[in-house]
Amino acid sequence: MIPLLTADEMRAVERQAIEVWGIPSLLLQEHAALGALALLPSGEPLTVLAGPGNNGGDALALARLARLQGRSVRVFSPLVEPQWQGDGAVQARLWKGLGGEIQTLAEPAEGMRTWRGWVVDGLFGLGTTRPLEGQVVAWVRALNGSGLPVLALDLPSGLDPSAAELPGEAIRATRTACFGALKVCHGLLPARDHCGDIALIPIPLDQTPGAALHLLERPVLPTREWNAHKGSFGHVVIRAGSLGMSGAAVLAALGALRVGVGLVTVLTEPEVRAEIAAQVPEAMVRAWQGSVPQEADVLLVGPGGISQVPDWDGPLVVDASALKEGEGRRWMDRPGTAITPHPGEFARLFRLSRPLLMDERLAQARQVASGRPGVLLLKGAQSVIAGGAREDLWINPTGHPGMATGGSGDLLAGMVAGFRAQGLPMREAVATAAWFHGAAGDRLPGAGLLPTDLAGLLPELLRA
Repeated sequence: MIPLLTADEMRAVERQAIEVWGIPSLLLQEHAALGALALLPSGEPLTVLAGPGNNGGDALALARLARLQGRSVRVFSPLVEPQWQGDGAVQARLWKGLGGEIQTLAEPAEGMRTWRGWVVDGLFGLGTTRPLEGQVVAWVRALNGSGLPVLALDLPSGLDPSAAELPGEAIRATRTACFGALKVCHGLLPARDHCGDIALIPIPLDQTPGAALHLLERPVLPTREWNAHKGSFGHVVIRAGSLGMSGAAVLAALGALRVGVGLVTVLTEPEVRAEIAAQVPEAMVRAWQGSVPQEADVLLVGPGGISQVPDWDGPLVVDASALKEGEGRRWMDRPGTAITPHPGEFARLFRLSRPLLMDERLAQARQVASGRPGVLLLKGAQSVIAGGAREDLWINPTGHPGMATGGSGDLLAGMVAGFRAQGLPMREAVATAAWFHGAAGDRLPGAGLLPTDLAGLLPELLRA
């Protein structure tokens, strides 16, 4: 898991290092500036933009260190007479002590036409929560339109470090030197798109940063014993499929089978039993007779128009038609349960306004799932995973818009059930399925993907 810190979480880690460990804040700034300077090509002239706060102090430290290396460096500020604060005031004195000037431009777009080499963005950092205003906006627009390569210090100016959405105008960086730990804006779209290539710059902190938000990394799957057999890898029972929607049951069965489950039984409506069986000969396909087989390890209900959830005490995955209005709390309070709604189903389940923006989705997922035993997989771009008696949220970074097609969710639901049947805890099963589902899509970029295309790639990904 990769932690994504809010501004407050990052400040707490820095404060711990300064007040408890005793490391001077200026030393943290020097480490940050040295690490960022190493990302810039040698020999090229540098233009450094410095704001009045700590981010400007980082920029001035970088400018001083670059000049001591013999590089051509100029420093500009959007403010005619910047009022440097804290460590930034110290760095301004050191820069001026080397004979450095801090210039400004009345017409930034005109002035930037003569600039060459890289621009270092040190205007605003962790303190940004509101849209940029006044003359600074003209500088941001001019830089974005200049075509110059930009290195952002910690984060591009204009981004809120604690949010996925943009407050307003923001610099589009070529590269970002992230200090100490990734922030929320480095991991979540659309803010992530403004960061360019992200390099994590180590700074001396005396503890591992803790975060309420994490980005999924490639899962590590348990090894299989040499003498394993089909009974070793679980039995998924799928209650799915009705007239006109038999394909959903087929895809759910494929999802479970392709992630390595040992046995799959599909319990479907009698009129579609034969056509499902013909498409998935590896599964046992039976007409629904009102009960779940005792040998089931996991039950998946909902794909293909099935709305009624059978009585069942074991692990349960609830998807699609079984996600009925107002029943979200019921499933989140049930241990061993995962629900897999897309945003529209999520809003219906919990009677919420439909979440459109990433920050809204995070807040709503945290509200309905925090600390509850059930697991929520809120599907979509950067799916959100919550619950499982935990307070933190996990975000899946894999996948792309070309996967937005009918049947993709049915395949994913089968994958969740398949990983749970093989022994993964429910929250880990959900996360693992989401990651591999998106990773399969990343092997086939662009529109026109079929869920069966994704299913075909899963064994190769699992072997890797």
